[in-house]
Amino acid sequence: MSTLLPKPPNPDDKPKPDATKSTGIFFPNADLDEIAKHFIGNNTRFRENIIIPKMYGAVQIKTNEEKLVEAAFESCAFKSLMSCVLGYGLGAAIGLFSSSVNPNIADPLAGEKQQTAREIFREMRQATHSYGKNFAVIGAVFAAVECVIESKRGVSDWKNGTYAGAVTGGLIGLRAGVKAGIFGAAGFAAFSTVIDYYMRHR
Repeated sequence: MSTLLPKPPNPDDKPKPDATKSTGIFFPNADLDEIAKHFIGNNTRFRENIIIPKMYGAVQIKTNEEKLVEAAFESCAFKSLMSCVLGYGLGAAIGLFSSSVNPNIADPLAGEKQQTAREIFREMRQATHSYGKNFAVIGAVFAAVECVIESKRGVSDWKNGTYAGAVTGGLIGLRAGVKAGIFGAAGFAAFSTVIDYYMRHR
């Protein structure tokens, strides 16, 4: 009985090429192929609403100091302070104009004393300060309430001004009673809505 021995290799036979090397397959396993696709990129878009920056050239990276200054300017305290200052300026201008056109002519026949220039300037200063103070309070309260509402809602639209106007008008009108507070809230809210609509759609 002869023993089965392996056939000796023929030196004339050429070696067969490897299938993986001939086809260029790097990952023959399907799982490894999926892992490679994941790391290379699977063309998955994480956000549909891609925002394209409206600027030319490279994007400038802000420093920490610039971020701090920008955050300070966008804070509710800064907005309220700026509205207070601008409101006082606007109120002072209105008060000065109204006091300048107010007739303070004394009647000599009625025995009224003619006002001196110092008294006239004193009245103008009081009226200017009174108007400025009222407008400053209104501007500060409105800006603070609107900023807080916008921060809580996370949306910048016309509703923020409407809500802030209602709160501001209600607080101002409550000094004269509940009914005056309701009318003040409704009137201030309507006025704020109209102004905001005009500023957004002009």
